[in-house]
Amino acid sequence: MRSLLLATLLLSATVQAGETPVIDVHRDANCGCCKAWIEHLENNGFKVNDHVEADMGAVKARLGVPPRLASCHTGVINGQFVEGHVPARDILGLKQRPELAGLAVPGMPHGSPGMETGRQDRYEVIGLDRQGQESVVQSYP
Repeated sequence: MRSLLLATLLLSATVQAGETPVIDVHRDANCGCCKAWIEHLENNGFKVNDHVEADMGAVKARLGVPPRLASCHTGVINGQFVEGHVPARDILGLKQRPELAGLAVPGMPHGSPGMETGRQDRYEVIGLDRQGQESVVQSYP
């Protein structure tokens, strides 16, 4: 809970300071939840560069996203990947985690940003370090 509060304060301070975080999002043209996740990011102060891709598998491979962490869309911010429905506040925390290659919310859990279906699944945000080791960065009910 403490890390969630800290991340929320960081998001607020970043937006208030006038620093607009910029993220490149790679997605398939036919995916509605990808568009909803982009909207979540924009609503939380991000500038999104939207890239429609023909081969998301190739994008994920190029960015070093392991298949076990895959979801439907992949973002890149400050050289780190953001795979799947990662909340905006967790993405902002990446700036303080240079040891991580990226963050991932594997699959498409209900209730995660962009997957608001009325159902709430438990999910975790997984950090992947540059040696390929995974750790739980945040858990959601």
